Amino acid sequence: MDTQVETTNITVKRKSQLSIVWGQLKKNPAAVTGMIMFGFLLFIAIFAPLIAPYNYSSINVFNANRPPSSTHFFGTDQVGRDIFSRILVGTRFSLTLGIFSVLMGTIFGLFIGSIAGFFGNIVDDVIMRISDIFQSIPNMVLNVAVACVVGTGFWQCIFVLSINSIPITARMIRNQILKIRTMEYIEAAGVINCSTPRIILKHLLPNSFAPIIVGMTMSVGGNIMAAAGLAFLGLGVQAPTPEWGAMLSEGRQFIERFPWMCIFPGIFIMITVLSLNLFGDGLRDALDPKLKK
Repeated sequence: MDTQVETTNITVKRKSQLSIVWGQLKKNPAAVTGMIMFGFLLFIAIFAPLIAPYNYSSINVFNANRPPSSTHFFGTDQVGRDIFSRILVGTRFSLTLGIFSVLMGTIFGLFIGSIAGFFGNIVDDVIMRISDIFQSIPNMVLNVAVACVVGTGFWQCIFVLSINSIPITARMIRNQILKIRTMEYIEAAGVINCSTPRIILKHLLPNSFAPIIVGMTMSVGGNIMAAAGLAFLGLGVQAPTPEWGAMLSEGRQFIERFPWMCIFPGIFIMITVLSLNLFGDGLRDALDPKLKK
């Protein structure tokens, strides 16, 4: 008698790393709130020219220094420009400045930190001591010094702010690589004659990205605040570009009589930094394997 054997194929559905992180992230109300707030700011940045009721650069001296009203929601500035429209368009400039400066600093930091962590010894010592020198200088002092050399303007400000991100990212990625470069799969890659660039790019960096992503998220808000500080000193983005820091710089001399010129740009800077900090904290917890269930 033939025995019929039924073979049951059991399909094991493995969750991707992204789905696991998202599952942890959505359990954190503060992180979700920060993500929604920042998503709303991104929406404004993309569609600002369509949403803004006025041209952000239109001047009407007969309409200058008007308080907030139904016609001008955030009032007007000293030359009659609509502050609400300028803040909406300024979202595009401020977010671009913060994101691009972090990206530029992270790319250079990844390159430098990877070399230091992989080769070690004298190479590591030289790179880290140079990094220590840069990190020993207060951020604003370093920003002012570099800005005096490269000049003022939007792209110059991005370059200035990226300088601060390089040593932080380099040290972070170097520490991660030092932890994993002695693992078996890295040694196996060396045994089969993988080239150094391939080992770094394919094996080391992808397994070191978690703290880098969190650091980038937190740094965007910090760079937006730093850009506002530079603009306040007259060394950042220059008028008439409607960057929030530049708007604060323009409005500071009128703050006693017409405080709305500084209040509303300051509120948007606060909202942006708060949203990124909330999201960054939640992302750090979601990427922490000790907190995963």
